[in-house]
Amino acid sequence: MTRVRTAVVAAALVAALAPVTFGGPAAFAASPAAVAAGTAAEVGTVVQEGGRLTVPAGEEGPVTLRFTATLPAGVKGPVTATFHLDTWLKEGEAGSSPVSADVIRSTCSVNGVSYGECAWHMPYFPPELNDPPTSPSLDLPAVPAAETLTYTVTLDADRTAAVLGRLDASVGLKDDTGAIVAGGTLGLDFVPGTPPADRRGALHARDRDGVLWRYEGTGDVTRPFATRKRVGGGWNAYTAVVPLTSPTADGRGDLVARDRAGVLWYYRGTGKPDAPFAPRQRVGGGWNAYTALVGAGDGSLVARDKDGVLWRYKGEYNTLYGPRQRVGGGWNAYTALTMSGARDGALARDKDGALWKYNHWGSYPAPPFQQRQRVGGGWNTYTAITGAAELGRDENPDLVARDRDGRLWLYQGVRTPLSGLVPGSSRSLVGGGWNTYDLMF
Repeated sequence: MTRVRTAVVAAALVAALAPVTFGGPAAFAASPAAVAAGTAAEVGTVVQEGGRLTVPAGEEGPVTLRFTATLPAGVKGPVTATFHLDTWLKEGEAGSSPVSADVIRSTCSVNGVSYGECAWHMPYFPPELNDPPTSPSLDLPAVPAAETLTYTVTLDADRTAAVLGRLDASVGLKDDTGAIVAGGTLGLDFVPGTPPADRRGALHARDRDGVLWRYEGTGDVTRPFATRKRVGGGWNAYTAVVPLTSPTADGRGDLVARDRAGVLWYYRGTGKPDAPFAPRQRVGGGWNAYTALVGAGDGSLVARDKDGVLWRYKGEYNTLYGPRQRVGGGWNAYTALTMSGARDGALARDKDGALWKYNHWGSYPAPPFQQRQRVGGGWNTYTAITGAAELGRDENPDLVARDRDGRLWLYQGVRTPLSGLVPGSSRSLVGGGWNTYDLMF
């Protein structure tokens, strides 16, 4: 999707639409003024099949909307139809939800005859304009008049459509004179759907034979990972493997790996889920000086030395190079370090089991982290803690943690006023058997 615009949704009934009735078969009421303006004296009804339609905003594919219009006797065709969503889009400030230009794609058929693609209109309004807004609308095909017209409309909504929420669509059918001959209301509920692969996280795990396995996020927290894929063997050559950027289900995400001789190797993410890493490239030696490595969230690497001092290595153009930047001392207080997903900083567990969040500060040469914020206690129950990109549908990075019994738990990310994005207080069980792995990232 190449064209994206920033928008916020505000509920607003469009005054130009004729009023509708609710609580039964919806119908337009034809007033004397409307008749004088060209509205037919008798107006038929529009009835939606199956009640309100849930439209997933994601990768699920199209859902089908069906409704039937009953026309008064004597209507002359062709009959045209349009429905308007009871909302409007307004250009927002920075941080507003992006709505793509082709946020909804539709095909239409009437009485079993296919008319191909139907055109959506998604106007939006800059803040400086004072003109009355126009609601998003869909043009339905012009068809011959009939006693009843049964419309079948597919709705394929991308992830940006979730901002539309629960809406009503006011439908109006017109005859060849432009008079309204039928009308009603359709219910459409846009809900978050499966995110695209580039926005779903992926987890890698190395078994005790040195084979690396890949678990791609599904976007469904009740079943967060798809069946594992074998990446390859020989990964027990490394004493540390660290993502520089969060792995995603589309095969992206760079990492570095340190071998037993202290040589650091770089693996570029390929964007190919079945072969996610390009052949390794040598970064350099001397990395056994560090007791922990973790991504800083911006493609650079931070490394803790034996004295507890944290150093930052700038990442740029598939390389890590110096001179290294001193972040600060005291990092030996932590027993585990992991990158928080989606360029969001790092998480650190101290010796008392408290988890701390270091929000990403800025790109080199700015310091990598802001002042730490406490997430919570009790994290000593876990033998592995790994930050991940989004594993659900709320666009927040998540975290998985393995307990001593080999059970893997998912903590969905939440937004807090002070700490920003952090693991939430509740967890859900992913499954057991994860003690088969000696490394997860």
